[in-house]
Amino acid sequence: MLVEEIRRGAAWVARQARSVVVREELIPAYAAALPPLHQLPGLDPDAHVTDGPPELRAAFFLTLDAINFGSGWFPTIRKRDGRSGYFTIALGLRDRFRAHGPWSADQLRTLDRVSLATVLGQDPGHELIGLFAASLNDLGAHVADEHGGRFLGVVEDAGGSAPRLVERLAAWDCFADRSPYRGREIPLFKRAQVATSDLALAGVAPLARLDRLTLFADNLIPHVLRLDGILAVDPALVARIDAGELIAHDSPEEVELRAGAIHVAELICAARPELTPQQVDTTLWTRGGGARYKAVPRPRSRTTAY
Repeated sequence: MLVEEIRRGAAWVARQARSVVVREELIPAYAAALPPLHQLPGLDPDAHVTDGPPELRAAFFLTLDAINFGSGWFPTIRKRDGRSGYFTIALGLRDRFRAHGPWSADQLRTLDRVSLATVLGQDPGHELIGLFAASLNDLGAHVADEHGGRFLGVVEDAGGSAPRLVERLAAWDCFADRSPYRGREIPLFKRAQVATSDLALAGVAPLARLDRLTLFADNLIPHVLRLDGILAVDPALVARIDAGELIAHDSPEEVELRAGAIHVAELICAARPELTPQQVDTTLWTRGGGARYKAVPRPRSRTTAY
């Protein structure tokens, strides 16, 4: 099962890591200090489509998570007042869905960067918009050709299993996310898991075994864990991050940051069995929006993985 491959791969990287070390001795106290489950935020109804028919909600979250990447470019895009790069993109899609409904699968298959840039309020010549359009073209082709144009069909094909839905999405180019590390290919698949989680939280269809998803590895949660003292990061790498240097995607350092965060979540859940990695992810990602974490540069890579 792919989610178990992600777990094993992340643990293996954490054991080999040279630049990013998990401070396992601090995990029990750190886990105990995390907030209780009832304090976890859900989907933001102001930034997402959380009501309406299941087909509409499925279309929204599959469309959004197919372009839920680009944090390495976010400092260079136009942001809505007081909103992050992610929420700027999500709000652009939400407005499109409210005004005109979703794009059909066939429309996504041929969506061009100019039309997409207009919806998102961005420069059509921006590199990220081209990558977004290519990902949505791929999503549209799969939904049209394999599911008769029904976005809900993607979810139904998983037979009610969250891990199986991750595997279905992970097979598509628009959700690709594997990285090489010391001669081994490491599956990470942040966005395939985020999409599965979002579809479940939006009530599109019941999905069992959500607890088997891993943490959704990006650049923000390793940043939070570094500032919280749980990831010990090589000073030379910290200096590069603080200087605003882009960390190359698929570099050993980048893989260690992401895999280390996944492994930390597994250790937290072992210490607090009532938590799932999905809930740990929500807690730490939300924490990353705080002033303390925003005041310090985070690692940034330019990649379609996150």
